Amino acid sequence: MTTSTPIGLLTDKVVFITGASRGIGAAAARLFAREGAAVVLAARGTDALDRLVTEIRADGGTADAVALDLADRAGIRAAVDRVEQLHGGLDGAFNNGAAIQHRPGPLDTTGDEDVDEQYAVNFRAHWTAMVAEAALMRRGGGGAIVNTSSIGSRRANPELPAYGAMKRALNSITETAAVTWAPTGIRVNGIAPGGTATEMIDAWEAATPGVVDRINASIPLGRMAEPHEVAEVAAWLLSDRAAMVTGTIIPVDGGAGA
Repeated sequence: MTTSTPIGLLTDKVVFITGASRGIGAAAARLFAREGAAVVLAARGTDALDRLVTEIRADGGTADAVALDLADRAGIRAAVDRVEQLHGGLDGAFNNGAAIQHRPGPLDTTGDEDVDEQYAVNFRAHWTAMVAEAALMRRGGGGAIVNTSSIGSRRANPELPAYGAMKRALNSITETAAVTWAPTGIRVNGIAPGGTATEMIDAWEAATPGVVDRINASIPLGRMAEPHEVAEVAAWLLSDRAAMVTGTIIPVDGGAGA
C-alpha cells in the first residue's frame, strides 16, 4: 500500500473520528495521527479500536478510544464530551460511520427496518454529532467538520434506495450547517466516495455477487479507491490548507460521477 509522506497537515489539532475501527475511518485515524493530530477514535468495535490506538501510539502518535453506537444519540454526545475531557477542545471532526442496507434491492422491496437503520445511522447520527461537535468547537473559536456521504447520494440508487436517500439528506444538512455556522468560524464539508475497497463493499458483494466487477467497470480510473486515498481528502478539508472551502460535497470516485 502506497501512502503519502507526512507534512504536518494537522499538527496540534484535536480530531474526533467516528466509524474509526475499520475501512475509511481506520485509514483516517492512521493518516491524521501521522499528520500530527491527536485523534480520538469512536466505534462499536472496541477491540479493533484498542488495537488501532496501540498501533498509533507505538508509532509516536497520540490516540484514545471511546465506544460508540451511532444509533445512540446520548452516546454520541457523551463521546464528544469525552473529547473535551481528554483535550479541552476540538479542532476537527470526521463523521464517518455508515451502515449498508442489509437487503440491497428495489425501492418497493426495501423493508421498514432498513429505512429505520439508515435514518438512525446515516442521517440522524451525523446531525446529533455535528451539533455536539459544533458546540465544543465554538468554545475554542472554530473548527472543521467533514461528513462521509456517498456517490450514491448524487444520483438514482436503485439497489440501495434507503442508503442513497439518507446520504442525500446528509448532503443537505452538511450544506446548511456550513452556512449556519460560518460566522462562528466552523467549516463543514462532505466527501462522496465512490467504490472503495472496504468491508462494506465485501458485504454488498456477498449479498449481490458481481457488484465489485460492475463498480470497477463504472470507474474511469479502472479501480476502486483504497481507504487511505479517501482519507487524504478528508485530511485536507480538516486542515488550514482548506480555509476557504465550506459547504461543498467533494466526489472521491475516480471519475465515476463525471
